[in-house]
Amino acid sequence: MLTVDTYFATSMPAAMPETLIPHIDSPLAWSALLVFVTAALGADFMSLRRQGNRIISFKDALRWSVLWVGLAMVFCAGLWLSLDLTDGRALANVKAGEFLTGYLIEKSLSVDNLFVFLMLFTTFHVPLPQQKKALMIGIIAAIVLRILLILIGAWLISRFSWVMYLFGIFLLYTGIKMVVAAEEVHDLENNKLLQWMRNHLTISNEYHGSALYVIKDKVRVYTPLFVVVVLIGVTDVMFAVDSIPAIFAVTNDPYIVMSSNIFAVLGLRALYFMLAGMAERFHLLKFGLAAILVFIGSKMLIVDFYHIPVGVSLAIVLVLLVATMIASLVIKPKSAG
Repeated sequence: MLTVDTYFATSMPAAMPETLIPHIDSPLAWSALLVFVTAALGADFMSLRRQGNRIISFKDALRWSVLWVGLAMVFCAGLWLSLDLTDGRALANVKAGEFLTGYLIEKSLSVDNLFVFLMLFTTFHVPLPQQKKALMIGIIAAIVLRILLILIGAWLISRFSWVMYLFGIFLLYTGIKMVVAAEEVHDLENNKLLQWMRNHLTISNEYHGSALYVIKDKVRVYTPLFVVVVLIGVTDVMFAVDSIPAIFAVTNDPYIVMSSNIFAVLGLRALYFMLAGMAERFHLLKFGLAAILVFIGSKMLIVDFYHIPVGVSLAIVLVLLVATMIASLVIKPKSAG
C-alpha cells in the first residue's frame, strides 16, 4: 500500500520524524475512501428527505452524531487493519494515531463553526426546513473547499518546507486572537459582505420555501436563504483556512489529511442540532480551541528541534477539550451570574 520498503514500516520508531514516515498512495485506499464518503453522503441526503419538516430532537441528533463518529472509527479500524496486514503493526499504529488526532482536531474546530451557523440562523430567523438545506449546502461546500486547500497545502509543503513555519505562526496568531476576541459579540450588521449584498442585490424579507431567489416583475429577488447560504460559504472558507494548517502539524500525508477532514465534516448537520440548545453551556470552549491552535502552532515551529509523538498530541488535544467543557459546566457565564 505504501511507496517504501517494508523495512521502514516494521522497524520504524514511534517518534520517527514526519519526513521519514511514508505516505499512503494506493489507488485502492483512495477508492475505498471515495466509496465510503459517497455512501455516507447518500445516506445523509436520504435521511434528510425522510425527515421532511419534522423537528430534529436532541435524542435524534445525538443518535446520528454517535453514528457518524462510529463510522469514522470503523474507517480508522479498517485503515489500521489493512496497514497491519500489508506494512506492519508499527506503521499501522502511527497512521491510525494520525487519523484519530487529525479527526479530533478538525471535529473540535468545527464546533466553533457551528456556533456561527447558529448565530446566522437565529439572526435571519431561518425556518427549520431551510436550516437543513443550508447545512447540507454548507457541508458539501466545506468538503470541496477542504479538498482544494489540502491539495494546495500539500503541494506547498512538498515544494517549500519553510511553509510549515508560516502555518505555525498563523495558528499561533489565530489562537491568541481567539482568546482576545472570546468575549466579543459578533455584529452581523457590520459584516462587509452582508452590507455589499444589501447595497447591490434586491433581497426580500420573506422566505419562499427552499428557493434562493424568485422572479418578481421580471426582476430577480434574492431570498434571505440566499444570504444565509453565502455567509455560510464564506464562513466555511474562513474556518478551512484555520483548520487545514492545523492538520498538517499532525501529518503531511495527503490521505490522512483528506480522510480525517472529510469525516470530521460529514457529521456536522447532526452535531449542529445536538449543540443548538447547548451553545451557552460550553461558553469556555473557545478558550480550549484557542489553546489547541496555540499548541499546534508551537508544535510546527519546534518540529526541527523536537518531534512530539502523535499519541502525545492526541492526549493533549483531548485533555484541553475535556477540561474546557467541564469548566464550562462548573463556571457559569458572566451573564448568568
